[in-house]
Amino acid sequence: MNKFDPLGMYKIYDRWPQIAKESYDRDLVEVDFGDIRHVVFAGMGGSGALHDIFSAILSKTDIHVSIVKGYHLPNTVSSNTLVVSTSASGNTVEALTVLDAAKKSGCKLIAFSSGGKMKDYCFENKIEYRKISMQLSPRSSLPSFLFSMLKVLEPIIPTKKDISESIDNLEDMQKKISSNNIGSDNPSLELAEWLSSIPVIYYPWGLQAAAVRFKNSLQENAKMHAMIEDVIEACHNGIVAWERKSEIKPILIRGQDDYIKTKERWDIIKEYFELKKIEYREVFSVRGSILSKLINLIYLLDYSTIYRSVMSGIDPTPVTSIDFIKSRAK
Repeated sequence: MNKFDPLGMYKIYDRWPQIAKESYDRDLVEVDFGDIRHVVFAGMGGSGALHDIFSAILSKTDIHVSIVKGYHLPNTVSSNTLVVSTSASGNTVEALTVLDAAKKSGCKLIAFSSGGKMKDYCFENKIEYRKISMQLSPRSSLPSFLFSMLKVLEPIIPTKKDISESIDNLEDMQKKISSNNIGSDNPSLELAEWLSSIPVIYYPWGLQAAAVRFKNSLQENAKMHAMIEDVIEACHNGIVAWERKSEIKPILIRGQDDYIKTKERWDIIKEYFELKKIEYREVFSVRGSILSKLINLIYLLDYSTIYRSVMSGIDPTPVTSIDFIKSRAK
């Protein structure tokens, strides 16, 4: 681990439960913008993964949610819209572009970053802003940003009753998957050993955030290709690709209490894979709130990508391709 992860990304992951608790317990001022009917979350990469989690939580409310992973605000933005722009570095071009457009639109606005241009822009334009510390990289900083933002946005994203449960579950997961348990009973390590070729990751609608994050982390940490598919939609198209012999490996991300028709579909797909002698893996969420399910799935799956990178002799931290793109995308 120390040889191929010299900057110690795995050590940060070992501390995710503690980072989550410390971040939520910080003295951060909540914001209440009043009557908010529409929330637009803008951010890329690790910040975008945060917004996918928020969208899943808010799907249980009457608030309409838009996710922007790009440059353009939706035309539905109004005075009852809150735009949340997030950039871990504070220098993400897309998030800054949306921030500027939102300022001119007359909507409510708040921004989160570890500093950078976003901090300067917000101070100059008197925009609500909260600074959050980055842990080595945007992707490894997920718990610090997630739980800090949940604290600040509590009036809009009501999760206070779920915070303790989610952190308790993280602590239980930590005992199973951390670098202190390098053995056959570590589910992240077992999954990493199995992931020797390109995976296609199947997920039910409510767990999309975990699937997208897993794909992104495989790409960034393990430097390997990955695909994702909604399990129900795949039954109408993607499943046909398995009629040909393939080296691709299916991973089924499942909730403990998926919708009954989704459970039936999982059983049918497993029957099909077994009939075709296609080896697959299942990864189940914990029981509890959508916050607990998503953050614990992300923890388990993310750690498997670090183990996979080490097994492949790859440093999980550098992302030279992204640096190349950013150096030219002004």
